[in-house]
Amino acid sequence: MEVTRLILRNFRNYQEAELPLSEGLNLIQGKNGAGKTSLLEALYLLSTGRSFLTTHLTDLIRSGADHFFVEAHFIRDSVEQSLGIGFDGKNRRVHYNATQFQSFSHVLGILPSVLYSPKDSALISGSPQERRRFLNIQLAQTDPLYVHHLMRYHKAMKHRNALLKIKSEQAIESWEQMMSDSARYLMYRRKQLINALRPKVETYAHFLSGDQDIFDLHYEPSISLKKQDQIEALYRKQRPKELIIGSTLIGPHRDDLHIIYNKREAKSFASEGQKRTCIAALKMAEWDELKMQTEVTPLFSIDDFGVHLDPTRTKILQEKLSSFGQVLLTSPAEDEKGTLHIKKGKLLQKTP
Repeated sequence: MEVTRLILRNFRNYQEAELPLSEGLNLIQGKNGAGKTSLLEALYLLSTGRSFLTTHLTDLIRSGADHFFVEAHFIRDSVEQSLGIGFDGKNRRVHYNATQFQSFSHVLGILPSVLYSPKDSALISGSPQERRRFLNIQLAQTDPLYVHHLMRYHKAMKHRNALLKIKSEQAIESWEQMMSDSARYLMYRRKQLINALRPKVETYAHFLSGDQDIFDLHYEPSISLKKQDQIEALYRKQRPKELIIGSTLIGPHRDDLHIIYNKREAKSFASEGQKRTCIAALKMAEWDELKMQTEVTPLFSIDDFGVHLDPTRTKILQEKLSSFGQVLLTSPAEDEKGTLHIKKGKLLQKTP
């Protein structure tokens, strides 16, 4: 897969821009605030239906404008295609070639990609929600059934929580049944993904660190996998306590992914440099798994290249990038050849 053009209208600080992209490495340069990260954000939005910087779509509309629109032209399976997303403050619009959609969830899997940004440090140091989001986005790009069950689970839990808040058990069992069915699938697929990523993370961590760093991944579901056939009973058992609290305490929305360094929690026992190595290894493993599951070469974007790792490990990563298909790097450095230069939301030139 190869993205050939990215078009932005009233997106962040871009009024109107068309970014030509080439196969292989694309280096995007500009000072801080020029709009480099916004280009990666637009591509991430097209891939996942969400921004990695904000949960509010209105934040993406350029100041003074009433809407935004982003569109990617790309080649997949030797066919030229286009995918666009628009938002006017109220209505969402998606077009995939000649097909129109109203929900952003329809973009999942069309333009598979991996983003590696400074915010990914939260995968180790942040809350379990950050790690669940990582699992959800990866699985959502490869498994439509996972998306179905994730939406179904949260819809049912919303109804169950509403009943818990008003101390009512009327029809609560039907929502618990729906939650239980979807919970089984979500937990099963998350365990599968973590098992697939584990050896890849170990390999890439060894590669980046010169065989010094050893990392492992451990899935901790809030409901034991051994009790999957008892989930409905567990919800019934928890119900008296949850009627007092007013919310659901167990289920996939409480799962966690533990990142282990030398058999101890990386969050507490790995150095900052070792944590960064693990994140880089995790992102490379994510790309490998996405490629295997989709059978296309995903886009790999790295924001602020050079700030993630020490110079030695950055050089090792840089030498490996040629094997990751189409890669987009942003950097505040200047005067490099073969790069796109951005200034205040405008493409200035492409250095030959």
